[in-house]
Amino acid sequence: MRETPQLYLRETDGQYRPAKHDDVIAAASTILETKLRNGQPISSLNDIRIFLASRLAGREAEVFSVVFLDNRHCVLEYEEMFYGTLNGCAVYPREVARRALQHNAAAVFFSHNHPAGSSLPSRADEVLTNRLKEALALVDVRVLDHIVIGDGEYVSFAERGLL
Repeated sequence: MRETPQLYLRETDGQYRPAKHDDVIAAASTILETKLRNGQPISSLNDIRIFLASRLAGREAEVFSVVFLDNRHCVLEYEEMFYGTLNGCAVYPREVARRALQHNAAAVFFSHNHPAGSSLPSRADEVLTNRLKEALALVDVRVLDHIVIGDGEYVSFAERGLL
């Protein structure tokens, strides 16, 4: 059997300790967030998907988030906008459009988690995404993707042709 390499973290006092699983995920999330916020356009959709999965996977209730982007697809802001229950979350297109205008966003990524495990979008997810897309189109904000995060996997609306 092959042994997994041990990772170590340096504490503020300069001492090293073995890293825990959550430490590694938090560090990876921080690195991705820094990469996404460094003023460079998003070069890999996979980076933003991994970032969103690191933020939403394992949550006990549904969370709907939005990544607001400028016209060059640089990240302006990541916001967790709506919180729900184990199997649902109320999302208000008016509020999403309002925040997009406040950020002067040109495009957005939507994401939400399915705490029950399956990352397959529901019919309600599809209807909501279309309503959001229509509302944002009125103010010239493009919807680039809606990513549903499940147990260790994600589903992209764009890759499935649902946008």
